[in-house]
Amino acid sequence: MAKMKKLISLFAFALMFACGNAFSFDLVISGDIDKYTDPKSKSYVFSETELMRMPVREIRTSTAWTAESRFEGVPILDLLKKVGARGKAITVYTLDDYYEDIPVSDFEKYGTILAYKMNGKMLSLKNFGPLFVIYPRDTGGAELSGPLYSTRFLWQVYKIVVK
Repeated sequence: MAKMKKLISLFAFALMFACGNAFSFDLVISGDIDKYTDPKSKSYVFSETELMRMPVREIRTSTAWTAESRFEGVPILDLLKKVGARGKAITVYTLDDYYEDIPVSDFEKYGTILAYKMNGKMLSLKNFGPLFVIYPRDTGGAELSGPLYSTRFLWQVYKIVVK
């Protein structure tokens, strides 16, 4: 069963990559949360449409991979509030099987967003999308340019687990 899930994930990733921007996406949040859209899996699934309807925050910053750009997206703290998150940390999962733990205190301190646009254009799989964790690297303090925070700028995000 685990092999089948892995094959389906790889197929979905390949299909989305081939489509570039021509796909919609979902964000799944599970773990230590109070509110669910799917009680069976105890997860909250945000559609692309639902994410786009949430309050937007803009961060102008560079990353280790981009020049200064204008990123638009949803404050991660708003997402966690919407699902009734109780944990002190989250694990963010990406389509390429990478994951990273991030303390919730980061979102309170820095106003970190889950970006879906860069310079006014929707992020594509070829360009960090569909979702990209963005910190205010250029204005948030020297620590945001260091190696610890560089690992927290995650792209191709599809799932968050609250711990």
